[in-house]
Amino acid sequence: MYRHPSSTRRPAGKLTRAGLLGLAALIWGVTVLAEPTDLAGREIDLPGKVDRVLLGEGRFLVPTSILEGEEAIDRIVGMQGEFKRLDPAGYTRFRAAFPAVDEIPRVGRLNPSSFSVERALSMAPDVAFFGLEGHGPSPGDRPVIERLEQAGVTVVFIDFRHDPLTNTVPSMRLMGEVLGRQEEAEAFISAYQREMARVDDGLAEVETQPDVFLESRVGLREECCETMSNGMLGLLVERAGGNNIATDLLPGSHGLVSLEYLLSHQPDIYIGTAIGSKNDKAHNGHIVLGAGVSEAQARQSLDVTLQRRGIREFEAVKNGRAHAIWHHFYNSPFNVVALQAFAKWLHPEAFRDLEPAETFDRLRARFLPYETTGTYWIKQR
Repeated sequence: MYRHPSSTRRPAGKLTRAGLLGLAALIWGVTVLAEPTDLAGREIDLPGKVDRVLLGEGRFLVPTSILEGEEAIDRIVGMQGEFKRLDPAGYTRFRAAFPAVDEIPRVGRLNPSSFSVERALSMAPDVAFFGLEGHGPSPGDRPVIERLEQAGVTVVFIDFRHDPLTNTVPSMRLMGEVLGRQEEAEAFISAYQREMARVDDGLAEVETQPDVFLESRVGLREECCETMSNGMLGLLVERAGGNNIATDLLPGSHGLVSLEYLLSHQPDIYIGTAIGSKNDKAHNGHIVLGAGVSEAQARQSLDVTLQRRGIREFEAVKNGRAHAIWHHFYNSPFNVVALQAFAKWLHPEAFRDLEPAETFDRLRARFLPYETTGTYWIKQR
């Protein structure tokens, strides 16, 4: 199996760890975690060698690809199965570059309850990456964690979902540390922070804060309206200089806001999240965005959803201030691109020179070892 020359940078052993950390910092100028702590606040005892990795979510293949490049799946011995089901177009693009991804054993399907610890143990991983919440085991799944750790598996919690803008940098840094990819992690973090700073700089002179309603997973359920409030993409609304009108209504990360409430407390801007992929038909009620989707298909699907009962009565829709964003940015290290799109929609004058599409193209070309071109956000016709 092909091994990138940089694979020699993996940690060699606990006894020489301190020396290696100092040497890494001296040679590469990277930030090294002296006592790694994961995103659940647990101290991590790194194994001497990481050859076998388990992913608690299939979509963690994206940050893994950023760090591992052409070796993206070489160390993956098992993963949860939600990637192919929830983002079929993105999975297809990934598989085009890494056909062997289909052969990676699945340890579960869509939900944490489907995770098989027996199957995971049979794969003898050195490390398991889990999320703070989502489709795989979380910190609350103590029996699963204890059985893995008793078998010698190092469990590491990362997060691109619960508090994405806060936790993407430490998650990438921690994954880089565990995988011996510190240099690659710091390169991504530097680029990510530069793009974050462009939003912060643009907001410095902004005085208005438009009311925004973010409808999540448009078309998944008949009743309106599912939303994200104090978590996931809901946090991006506030960081982009908006007032997420669900924040004070829903203390958790997501929930429902009634259509009646929204019609009596009209948002200035409407944003829907898209769970449809390129093979969907517009009349199924989903907004279609993501890999392989044309701008025309995306806009048509948005326009159809904006004609739903009640939604078409929003002043934001009547005034042409309705938009859609690819739903899977909610669990992706590329969330900064969604933040830039939000900022441009909320404050077009302040961000007239910001082009999120160029940002996305630049980041993907530099950090992803596979092609994902398509339409990832769209504005109302």
